[in-house]
Amino acid sequence: MQTSFLTVSSVTREFDRGRGHVFVALGDVSFDAGKGSFTAIVGPSGSGKSTLLAILAGLDRPTSGRVLYEGENIAVWREKRLCAWRRAHVGFVFQTWELIPSLTAMENVCMALAPTKVWSTTIRRRASLLLRRVGLADKAGDYPPRLSGGEQQRIALARALVSEPHILFADEPTGNIDTDAARVILELLREQGNGGTTVILVTHDERVAACADRTLHLLGGKLIRET
Repeated sequence: MQTSFLTVSSVTREFDRGRGHVFVALGDVSFDAGKGSFTAIVGPSGSGKSTLLAILAGLDRPTSGRVLYEGENIAVWREKRLCAWRRAHVGFVFQTWELIPSLTAMENVCMALAPTKVWSTTIRRRASLLLRRVGLADKAGDYPPRLSGGEQQRIALARALVSEPHILFADEPTGNIDTDAARVILELLREQGNGGTTVILVTHDERVAACADRTLHLLGGKLIRET
Protein backbone atom coordinates (compact mmCIF):
# COMPACT_ATOMS: atom_id res chain seq x y z
CA MET A 1 0.00 0.00 0.00
CA GLN A 2 1.36 3.42 -0.94
CA THR A 3 2.25 5.75 1.93
CA SER A 4 0.59 9.18 1.96
CA PHE A 5 3.01 12.04 1.33
CA LEU A 6 1.87 13.97 4.42
CA THR A 7 -0.36 12.50 7.13
CA VAL A 8 -1.63 14.45 10.11
CA SER A 9 -2.92 12.11 12.79
CA SER A 10 -4.86 13.27 15.89
CA VAL A 11 -2.77 16.43 16.33
CA THR A 12 -3.50 18.46 19.44
CA ARG A 13 -1.69 21.62 20.57
CA GLU A 14 -2.23 22.97 24.06
CA PHE A 15 -0.76 26.07 25.71
CA ASP A 16 -0.42 26.35 29.48
CA ARG A 17 -1.74 29.78 30.48
CA GLY A 18 -0.91 29.26 34.16
CA ARG A 19 -3.11 28.86 37.24
CA GLY A 20 -4.41 25.59 35.87
CA HIS A 21 -5.76 27.11 32.67
CA VAL A 22 -4.92 25.28 29.44
CA PHE A 23 -5.79 26.77 26.07
CA VAL A 24 -6.44 24.18 23.35
CA ALA A 25 -5.34 25.74 20.05
CA LEU A 26 -5.82 22.52 18.09
CA GLY A 27 -7.90 19.51 19.04
CA ASP A 28 -7.54 16.09 17.43
CA VAL A 29 -6.93 17.26 13.85
CA SER A 30 -6.37 14.56 11.20
CA PHE A 31 -6.04 14.66 7.41
CA ASP A 32 -3.86 13.47 4.52
CA ALA A 33 -2.21 15.41 1.70
CA GLY A 34 -1.01 13.64 -1.43
CA LYS A 35 2.04 14.53 -3.46
CA GLY A 36 1.30 17.44 -5.79
CA SER A 37 -1.98 18.27 -4.05
CA PHE A 38 -3.10 21.82 -3.27
CA THR A 39 -4.89 22.07 0.08
CA ALA A 40 -6.37 25.23 1.62
CA ILE A 41 -7.00 25.46 5.35
CA VAL A 42 -9.62 28.11 6.05
CA GLY A 43 -11.11 29.57 9.19
CA PRO A 44 -11.62 32.80 11.12
CA SER A 45 -8.91 34.48 13.16
CA GLY A 46 -8.03 32.34 16.17
CA SER A 47 -9.23 29.08 14.63
CA GLY A 48 -5.78 27.47 14.80
CA LYS A 49 -4.73 27.80 11.15
CA SER A 50 -1.27 29.29 11.69
CA THR A 51 -0.60 26.99 14.66
CA LEU A 52 -1.37 23.98 12.47
CA LEU A 53 0.84 25.26 9.66
CA ALA A 54 3.75 25.79 12.08
CA ILE A 55 3.39 22.22 13.34
CA LEU A 56 3.28 20.81 9.80
CA ALA A 57 6.50 22.68 8.96
CA GLY A 58 8.26 21.55 12.12
CA LEU A 59 8.39 25.10 13.51
CA ASP A 60 6.30 23.98 16.50
CA ARG A 61 5.57 20.60 18.02
CA PRO A 62 2.18 19.10 18.83
CA THR A 63 1.25 18.31 22.41
CA SER A 64 0.08 14.95 21.10
CA GLY A 65 -0.46 13.29 17.73
CA ARG A 66 1.78 12.64 14.73
CA VAL A 67 2.85 14.46 11.57
CA LEU A 68 4.11 11.89 9.09
CA TYR A 69 6.21 13.03 6.13
CA GLU A 70 6.63 10.09 3.76
CA GLY A 71 5.91 7.78 6.70
CA GLU A 72 8.28 9.40 9.24
CA ASN A 73 7.02 11.29 12.27
CA ILE A 74 8.70 14.72 12.16
CA ALA A 75 7.14 15.61 15.52
CA VAL A 76 9.78 13.51 17.30
CA TRP A 77 12.81 14.62 15.29
CA ARG A 78 15.58 16.58 16.95
CA GLU A 79 15.93 20.23 15.96
CA LYS A 80 19.06 19.60 13.89
CA ARG A 81 17.27 17.05 11.73
CA LEU A 82 14.23 19.30 11.38
CA CYS A 83 16.42 22.18 10.18
CA ALA A 84 18.09 19.95 7.59
CA TRP A 85 14.69 18.68 6.43
CA ARG A 86 13.25 22.17 6.06
CA ARG A 87 16.32 23.36 4.18
CA ALA A 88 16.18 20.43 1.74
CA HIS A 89 12.45 19.88 1.29
CA VAL A 90 10.32 22.75 2.59
CA GLY A 91 9.39 26.23 1.37
CA PHE A 92 7.55 28.62 3.69
CA VAL A 93 5.81 31.90 2.84
CA PHE A 94 5.27 33.87 6.05
CA GLN A 95 2.31 36.19 6.53
CA THR A 96 4.68 39.03 7.49
CA TRP A 97 7.12 38.29 4.62
CA GLU A 98 10.24 38.13 6.88
CA LEU A 99 12.50 39.76 4.31
CA ILE A 100 15.88 41.11 5.39
CA PRO A 101 15.69 44.90 4.87
CA SER A 102 19.47 45.33 4.35
CA LEU A 103 19.49 42.87 1.43
CA THR A 104 18.23 43.47 -2.10
CA ALA A 105 15.33 41.53 -3.56
CA MET A 106 17.79 39.28 -5.39
CA GLU A 107 19.85 38.70 -2.26
CA ASN A 108 16.74 37.88 -0.21
CA VAL A 109 15.72 35.22 -2.71
CA CYS A 110 19.24 33.78 -2.89
CA MET A 111 19.49 33.58 0.93
CA ALA A 112 17.25 30.51 0.95
CA LEU A 113 20.01 28.50 -0.72
CA ALA A 114 22.98 30.14 0.99
CA PRO A 115 23.54 27.29 3.52
CA THR A 116 23.41 24.60 0.83
CA LYS A 117 25.98 23.24 -1.60
CA VAL A 118 24.24 24.72 -4.64
CA TRP A 119 26.71 26.79 -6.69
CA SER A 120 26.23 30.57 -6.55
CA THR A 121 25.71 30.78 -10.32
CA THR A 122 22.86 28.25 -10.07
CA ILE A 123 21.33 30.16 -7.16
CA ARG A 124 21.35 33.44 -9.06
CA ARG A 125 19.96 31.82 -12.19
CA ARG A 126 17.04 30.31 -10.26
CA ALA A 127 16.46 33.56 -8.40
CA SER A 128 16.45 35.58 -11.63
CA LEU A 129 13.94 33.23 -13.24
CA LEU A 130 11.63 33.40 -10.23
CA LEU A 131 11.83 37.18 -9.95
CA ARG A 132 10.89 37.38 -13.62
CA ARG A 133 8.05 34.91 -13.06
CA VAL A 134 6.55 37.03 -10.27
CA GLY A 135 6.94 40.16 -12.37
CA LEU A 136 9.77 41.75 -10.39
CA ALA A 137 12.84 41.30 -12.59
CA ASP A 138 13.24 45.08 -12.65
CA LYS A 139 13.24 45.21 -8.83
CA ALA A 140 16.11 42.75 -8.29
CA GLY A 141 18.42 45.46 -6.97
CA ASP A 142 15.84 47.21 -4.79
CA TYR A 143 15.66 46.90 -1.00
CA PRO A 144 12.43 45.77 0.74
CA PRO A 145 11.64 49.13 2.41
CA ARG A 146 11.32 50.65 -1.07
CA LEU A 147 8.86 48.01 -2.27
CA SER A 148 5.11 47.74 -1.85
CA GLY A 149 3.49 45.06 0.28
CA GLY A 150 2.49 43.08 -2.80
CA GLU A 151 6.01 43.24 -4.18
CA GLN A 152 7.50 42.09 -0.89
CA GLN A 153 5.08 39.18 -0.72
CA ARG A 154 6.00 38.10 -4.25
CA ILE A 155 9.69 38.22 -3.32
CA ALA A 156 8.91 36.07 -0.27
CA LEU A 157 7.22 33.54 -2.55
CA ALA A 158 10.20 33.51 -4.93
CA ARG A 159 12.48 32.90 -1.94
CA ALA A 160 10.30 29.97 -0.82
CA LEU A 161 10.45 28.41 -4.29
CA VAL A 162 14.13 28.89 -5.15
CA SER A 163 15.11 25.68 -3.35
CA GLU A 164 12.59 23.73 -5.46
CA PRO A 165 10.83 22.38 -2.34
CA HIS A 166 8.84 19.17 -2.19
CA ILE A 167 6.26 20.85 0.03
CA LEU A 168 5.28 24.53 0.24
CA PHE A 169 3.52 26.11 3.21
CA ALA A 170 1.91 29.55 2.76
CA ASP A 171 0.48 31.52 5.68
CA GLU A 172 -2.12 34.06 4.44
CA PRO A 173 -0.02 34.82 1.32
CA THR A 174 -2.65 37.20 -0.08
CA GLY A 175 -3.82 38.73 3.19
CA ASN A 176 -2.45 42.26 2.85
CA ILE A 177 -1.95 42.79 -0.87
CA ASP A 178 -3.96 44.03 -3.84
CA THR A 179 -6.00 41.89 -6.21
CA ASP A 180 -3.45 41.83 -9.05
CA ALA A 181 -0.59 40.75 -6.78
CA ALA A 182 -2.85 38.11 -5.19
CA ARG A 183 -3.69 36.69 -8.60
CA VAL A 184 -0.01 36.32 -9.52
CA ILE A 185 0.70 34.49 -6.25
CA LEU A 186 -2.27 32.13 -6.57
CA GLU A 187 -1.41 31.30 -10.18
CA LEU A 188 2.14 30.43 -9.17
CA LEU A 189 0.95 28.30 -6.26
CA ARG A 190 -1.35 26.43 -8.63
CA GLU A 191 1.55 25.86 -11.04
CA GLN A 192 3.63 24.43 -8.20
CA GLY A 193 0.93 21.90 -7.41
CA ASN A 194 0.63 20.90 -11.04
CA GLY A 195 4.41 20.49 -11.11
CA GLY A 196 4.41 18.00 -8.24
CA THR A 197 4.97 20.27 -5.23
CA THR A 198 2.54 19.70 -2.36
CA VAL A 199 1.02 23.08 -1.45
CA ILE A 200 -0.71 23.81 1.86
CA LEU A 201 -2.13 27.31 2.26
CA VAL A 202 -3.95 28.88 5.18
CA THR A 203 -6.37 31.75 4.64
CA HIS A 204 -9.47 33.38 6.09
CA ASP A 205 -10.74 34.14 2.57
CA GLU A 206 -13.06 31.56 1.00
CA ARG A 207 -12.36 33.04 -2.46
CA VAL A 208 -8.65 32.31 -2.07
CA ALA A 209 -9.41 28.83 -0.77
CA ALA A 210 -11.50 28.16 -3.89
CA CYS A 211 -8.27 28.06 -5.92
CA ALA A 212 -7.17 24.89 -4.10
CA ASP A 213 -8.10 21.30 -4.93
CA ARG A 214 -9.84 20.99 -1.58
CA THR A 215 -10.53 23.04 1.53
CA LEU A 216 -10.29 22.03 5.18
CA HIS A 217 -12.45 24.17 7.48
CA LEU A 218 -11.13 24.88 11.00
CA LEU A 219 -13.21 26.36 13.79
CA GLY A 220 -12.12 26.60 17.41
CA GLY A 221 -9.09 24.44 16.70
CA LYS A 222 -11.13 21.57 15.28
CA LEU A 223 -11.47 20.33 11.70
CA ILE A 224 -15.21 20.60 11.17
CA ARG A 225 -15.56 19.69 7.49
CA GLU A 226 -13.84 19.25 4.14
CA THR A 227 -15.05 20.62 0.80
